[in-house]
Amino acid sequence: MPIAEEEMASIAERRLAAILAADVVGYSRLIEADEAGTLGDLKVIRQKILEPLLAENRGRIVKLMGDGVIAEFGSIVTAVACAAAIQSQLATTQADTPPDRRIVLRIGVHLGDVVVEGEDLLGDGVNIAARLEQLCPPGAVLISGAAHEQLSGKLDLPFTDAGEQRLKNIVRPVRAFQLAPEGANDQLPPQPVQADKPAVAVLPFQNLSDDPDQVYFSDGITEDIITELSRFRELLVIARNSSFAFRGKSIDVREIGRALGASHVIEGNVRRAGDRVRINAQLVDASTGTHIWAERYDRALADVFAVQEEIAQSIVARVAQRVIDEREMAARRRPPQDLRAYDVFLRALRLGGTSFTPEVGVQLEALYQQVLAIDPTFARAYSGLAFIHVDRSWRVIAGVRSQPDEEMLLALDFGEKALALDPNDPRVQSTCGLMYAYGRRDFDRAERHFDLARSMNPNDAVVQILYASLQRMRGKPERGLAAVEIARRLNPRYPPWYNSSRAHLLFQRGDYDDAAALLETRMWDDPARYLRDLGWRVAANAHAGHLDQAARRGEELVREIGSHWQGDPRASASAYVDWVVWFSVLEQASDEEHLRAGLRLAGLPA
Repeated sequence: MPIAEEEMASIAERRLAAILAADVVGYSRLIEADEAGTLGDLKVIRQKILEPLLAENRGRIVKLMGDGVIAEFGSIVTAVACAAAIQSQLATTQADTPPDRRIVLRIGVHLGDVVVEGEDLLGDGVNIAARLEQLCPPGAVLISGAAHEQLSGKLDLPFTDAGEQRLKNIVRPVRAFQLAPEGANDQLPPQPVQADKPAVAVLPFQNLSDDPDQVYFSDGITEDIITELSRFRELLVIARNSSFAFRGKSIDVREIGRALGASHVIEGNVRRAGDRVRINAQLVDASTGTHIWAERYDRALADVFAVQEEIAQSIVARVAQRVIDEREMAARRRPPQDLRAYDVFLRALRLGGTSFTPEVGVQLEALYQQVLAIDPTFARAYSGLAFIHVDRSWRVIAGVRSQPDEEMLLALDFGEKALALDPNDPRVQSTCGLMYAYGRRDFDRAERHFDLARSMNPNDAVVQILYASLQRMRGKPERGLAAVEIARRLNPRYPPWYNSSRAHLLFQRGDYDDAAALLETRMWDDPARYLRDLGWRVAANAHAGHLDQAARRGEELVREIGSHWQGDPRASASAYVDWVVWFSVLEQASDEEHLRAGLRLAGLPA
């Protein structure tokens, strides 16, 4: 079995440290617009602001990436003081820079235990700081409760309580406190994607039913309203998991709007009793906190789909102030014929949103089959089954396969059934695109499905990030990185695995150090996807010239894969390398050779 992180850490040097993690907002957009100018600006900022402030506060750079930095301090007081000073000085120096060229940072700070590995630091102390940075609004500083407790009477800074945060791969919630230094909000650039459109965030509707377990139903209602709104090109709609991060938090709606980049916020509640449902919804101007519109719907449960559509139309009419285009309405997802099927589907949707382990896959499969037993025309249930079977196919080591295995054939079959039932659903189209890319290596047909999905709903972050994966397969990193930026804009609190796609695309573009730095953070709970990323990290380090580190990670890759597929008769180092390349699904032979060349440089039989 693989050596657990805890076992490795127990034999390594540990110490308590204050960690600062910073990242450039919209780095790919800035690089694409003016690579030389952006790199020059970042060099000046590093020399004139970052390095002097680190020296003044006795900080040390642990990692320096193209778009970010991780630094260590002996004192949490000096770490937070340094973070505040960086944001304040950066806001001042960028004041005269055109808004679309401004360098803006997010900064996360945490006080915690770290593991020392040479000059590098690992462990939760570093991971929590990095995760807080990902959640931090642009131009601000987000610190952990552990850090905040040590500041009392030592720093006079206006922190606000940001509530408890659920951080990826961190078991306990982490309380966070936010600081927006003076002038920081003034430095924010305009939204990089579709900034001419109103941006709407739908907060999770509160469950007012007597049964607290009915929260899945109120969440499902919320998600369907998000889906309906996303179909209208007049609006930019923030993705579900970004807006759901504010569940149960007593935060001013204006703060939520700023954190998500939303001009309008929708909130409400749902009460389900017997065969009746009551939905209260209201629309708020996020800049002023003013209520624009509110409505209560007291209907039979069977009318819930009509209510969702009515809410979406009302919001679009008031926010976008345009007449609804009938052609947009024709693209609406067909509701299932039986409300019981919809109820079970919502349970599956909630379960699948937590994690995707093989055990969860078994539970999801049972739920989707239950949906189809009630309503055989429910297309999204077939899409769900397709994802389950393609996930199972990915978990099989088989070297380079010329034909899909049985699981992949099932995935293709379910994807095609969903398409036949509802070709107007963008999630169905994107699922088929993914199936054809992975299952049949038919990249042209996959592209056509994704083009349809993106034309039906350009505001779906999931469609955009999956499209970015297709562009990685096709060897078109610039197009893929643009889609990643759209997905991150639509989903400001995007899950860490978005950066997996971004890292692969940076590797293809030749930005090896940036790709390796991103891949240092584990972005998948799933071991198969993690091991694929580890292979790309090995190759990125090798191409960047870090051969010793690449060789160490290459040995780790072989050891970890060998443990994961223990007892497989085909197990050999060369088979593992072939599996990493096969799993990466690259259309061009030159892209495969690019990956293999990096693995060979690391000493692997590629």
